[in-house]
Amino acid sequence: MEKLINDFSYGLFFWQLVLFIGLIFVLKKYAWKPILNAVNEREEGIKNALAQAEQARKEMLNLTADNERILKEARNEREELLKEARSIRENMIETAKNEAQTEAHKLMEKAKESIETEKLAAIADLKKQVAVLSVDIAEKLMKDQLASKDAQVKLIDTMLKDVKLN
Repeated sequence: MEKLINDFSYGLFFWQLVLFIGLIFVLKKYAWKPILNAVNEREEGIKNALAQAEQARKEMLNLTADNERILKEARNEREELLKEARSIRENMIETAKNEAQTEAHKLMEKAKESIETEKLAAIADLKKQVAVLSVDIAEKLMKDQLASKDAQVKLIDTMLKDVKLN
């Protein structure tokens, strides 16, 4: 019986080995390729996902760098605009100040000219009045002095003395 059990065990082992090898051939022919293809597709999908993640990370870094560059340019442009505005403001103030000084100088010159004109007119008027008064006084004096013959002779003698002195 032992021999039968041993023969049966070897027979069972043999048939199990044949079934196992057959199973491997069947799996290799029908299941192994789809399983390997699925594993390869999965591996390829993971590689693609990692590549896309890396690309997205690089794009984020580029975007961050671009954002910082744009921000820096905007700040620089703002500073330039502020400088330009300050410069324009200072130029406007300086121009207004110069125009005011020029206008004040013109007004002063006009006022001086007007004062000088008025002064000359007043002096001319005063001379005219002095001349008229002098003629009137001289006329009255001459009438008084020339009223008598002795006064006329005396006046002529005085005038002749004055002429000799000059």
